[in-house]
Amino acid sequence: MTDLLEGEYEPSAAQWVRDQVATYEATGGKEGNILRGRADWPIVVVTSRGSKSGKLRKNPVMRVEKDGVYVAIASYGGGPRNPTWVANFLADPVVQLQDGPEPALYRARLVEGDERQQWWDLAVATWSTYATYQEKTDRQIPVFVLEPISD
Repeated sequence: MTDLLEGEYEPSAAQWVRDQVATYEATGGKEGNILRGRADWPIVVVTSRGSKSGKLRKNPVMRVEKDGVYVAIASYGGGPRNPTWVANFLADPVVQLQDGPEPALYRARLVEGDERQQWWDLAVATWSTYATYQEKTDRQIPVFVLEPISD
């Protein structure tokens, strides 16, 4: 089995994120697996290493998956800035993803051009709110592909 990320965990400043991650991890993804109680908004938990602190950071991310590869959309609700985890992924692309009871290591890769469009289209087909978020911001929302790291 591939080792998992190790280090000091620094919980999110946002209480709802701390609560969701704690519930998800404590139940092996059986609870806390939907964003803010919406049955049609499934999530996974992604752990990255802080680009400045080096501490582990955990975030619920909408579940967009195809053939064992996941997509992380840095929408930040259509806000003007990227979520902080974008800098984390760029500084250290090895992340831990938990989709159910067992976390595993993945390599996060920023995609662009036609490849970005293909993954973006899948994300919007999975969760149409992403299109609304893109309309709300002038920045192009970053799209990361998370590919499993094999032993």
